[in-house]
Amino acid sequence: MARELILYCDESDISGKHYGNFYGGALVESRHLAEVERRIDARFAHLNLHDEVKWQKISAAYADKYIAVLDEAFDLAAEGKIKLRIMFTQNYWGAGHLTAEQRETSFFRLYYQFIKHAFGLAYAGSTGHTRLRILFDKLPDTDEKCAQFKGYLTGLTHYPLFRDARLSLSADAIAEVDSKHHRLMQCVDVVLGAMQFRLNDKHLEKPAGSRTRGKRTIAKERVYRHALKRIRQLHANFNIGISTGTRGDIANRWHDPYRHWQFVPDNAVIRPEFAKRKK
Repeated sequence: MARELILYCDESDISGKHYGNFYGGALVESRHLAEVERRIDARFAHLNLHDEVKWQKISAAYADKYIAVLDEAFDLAAEGKIKLRIMFTQNYWGAGHLTAEQRETSFFRLYYQFIKHAFGLAYAGSTGHTRLRILFDKLPDTDEKCAQFKGYLTGLTHYPLFRDARLSLSADAIAEVDSKHHRLMQCVDVVLGAMQFRLNDKHLEKPAGSRTRGKRTIAKERVYRHALKRIRQLHANFNIGISTGTRGDIANRWHDPYRHWQFVPDNAVIRPEFAKRKK
């Protein structure tokens, strides 16, 4: 039987105070899928989390439950059962000389780069054929544009590094799904939300007219800090605002259980108006 890799994808803020275009994913090999689903479902059931888990729903009363969800996801990552990846752009670096069509399709163009490079699929290693399956949360665009995007993705089968790795992606292996029915996708949403929350300084926000932060903001910061703690157990001195290094071996783009990728366009131009200013 051919090896199969299942990739669950989600996206978050397109634009933020400092960072935007957040994409996230979790990858599972088919041989681990049953165990991963069983363990995540069991953790959700134990926590009495019957509704969809999403970053935006975190409250003071539910912070501990979301932390427990993160623990299960990062335990699986530490055991090599899943791989987690986050990609984003920094507003300070803008893409120069884009055509109108390139700007209009930038969401899909960036998603394409995320899938092509973030997981190091070209270095997945196998003695036989490997099939890739991709599950997206419902894509926020027209059916026509989504179909065109999926068509471009199937072309990755002919990408030289994918071809050398005997990796294939067919049209019937790409689907849009309802995240309510996919717990692992909900875990991605929480990790993705935690990263964009901190990178865009949302932990500092205060309600209008208040001198103190709201309870939900404080609860979300608790969840973010726990996520960072778990990441740093995998990567000492991890910096959430930069790309994770390969430590001299590009194959670590595949091997690492967790990675960040700050996407910088080849034709990047500096936009000084987005530079962080020290107080």
